[in-house]
Amino acid sequence: MNASGNDVTAVVNRFGLGAKPGELASIRDPRGWLDAQIARGPDGGNMLAGLPASLDYLREEAQLQLTRREFKQDGRGRRAFLSGDVQSASQDGLANAAALKQALKPFREEARKELLAEAAARYQIATTTDTPFVERLVHFWSNHFAVSVDKRPARLFAAPMEREAIRPHVTGRFADMLLAVETHPAMLLYLDNVRSVGPNSRLGRRIAMQLARKGDMAEGKAGGLNENLGREAMELHTVGVNGGYTQADVTEFSRALTGWSVPYPRDFANGGQPQSAFVFRANAHEPGARRVMGRTFAAGGFEQGKAILDFLARQPATAKHLSLQLAQHFVSDDPPQSLVDRMAKTYLDHDTDLAAVYRTLVASPEAWDAGARKFRTPQDFVIAALRAGQIELDGKPQPVLALLTNLGEPMFDPRSPAGFTDNSANWIDADGLWKRVQAAEAFSARVAPTNAQPLAFAQDILGPLLDEDTAQAIKRAESARQAHATLFACPAFQWRV
Repeated sequence: MNASGNDVTAVVNRFGLGAKPGELASIRDPRGWLDAQIARGPDGGNMLAGLPASLDYLREEAQLQLTRREFKQDGRGRRAFLSGDVQSASQDGLANAAALKQALKPFREEARKELLAEAAARYQIATTTDTPFVERLVHFWSNHFAVSVDKRPARLFAAPMEREAIRPHVTGRFADMLLAVETHPAMLLYLDNVRSVGPNSRLGRRIAMQLARKGDMAEGKAGGLNENLGREAMELHTVGVNGGYTQADVTEFSRALTGWSVPYPRDFANGGQPQSAFVFRANAHEPGARRVMGRTFAAGGFEQGKAILDFLARQPATAKHLSLQLAQHFVSDDPPQSLVDRMAKTYLDHDTDLAAVYRTLVASPEAWDAGARKFRTPQDFVIAALRAGQIELDGKPQPVLALLTNLGEPMFDPRSPAGFTDNSANWIDADGLWKRVQAAEAFSARVAPTNAQPLAFAQDILGPLLDEDTAQAIKRAESARQAHATLFACPAFQWRV
């Protein structure tokens, strides 16, 4: 091994997803190993092939909504949408509810299968990939642009957003990733932009007239402007909470984003075949120029919002915000300011090119400091155990999903648009540690038979991080399974150092 042991363990754990058997011993040039991954880009194409596109999911959702609507019409034009065997509901409410539940059952079952297939592919890639640094970056950006499946309309689209909007741009330009994410159904549905209407748009004026006829002229109801996407795009996705914007900037940006939507169920009705999962609805777009953070953007429909996003992506505040988050993720909760500044400069000097920022991170001595370390998040811990034990999911990710939920980081289900915390302190508590011990015991039962020599296995996975106390505990274990559980539960396995 030409490189120092510390650099090799750092490259596999701090930058990667934990060692696979033989991985530590194979690395001769840690920095070169990371640079090669940046050049190669994301892995997993074959494992993702065959999964439905977001447009397919939207089509399924449209069918579900149309079926539900047919029942609500109570006899007016009711017909079977799927196989023609949907029974007419009686006038009895309970019978009608039972018939509707039966009609929707195929959609529910199909959605469940699809969600499991998405999860199986995601964790299969993480477990087996030879580009773990890039895969970690995919997960990082997915959390940066957090979408929660807890919100029913967005449930099917969080995983596709990672596949369609993040993965293709993870080593490209942030400006491109940002546009892809903010126009993706997952984000548009999660942050309610699909229903945002400009007060002075054609649709907004029509709504105002309807409300006026009903005598309801309450302020704020006429336009239906929704600021969720505009606010989170500034506060979380680009310039950050201290990025120098005001409430007026959020409102103006949100007006520019009116009309950014997805195909509605009616667009699929009567043989309709939308060609994209993103739709710009000109009749809902607020007309006029917009002024955001001191710059005026001419009226231009979709292009106006796109230009503002591009402007935000290139702000120095965005460079600092993203660089700090990356440094906190890969180096420490409180990274050196010199490292953050260097990464931010690279971001601006290279037209938001993320590959250049990653290379600056890898080339910086601060990133390799022996004192830099992060406590593994629940997902980090689970993936590291899967990789080390070469544990096969066999297309059945349910145990992994249940484990992630138990450990406090359910897949694509953060409590807010800010995503899961990246601060080590938030994952270290007695209950969490005890659950990891229980998880270690569960993993130990599934370690591949090729790792039957526990001490050699532990040396292979931890390298110089294997301390004497852990080695002795493994030697004294009464079974290989107990020894493997000791490895997965030991302190060295809980940290990315």
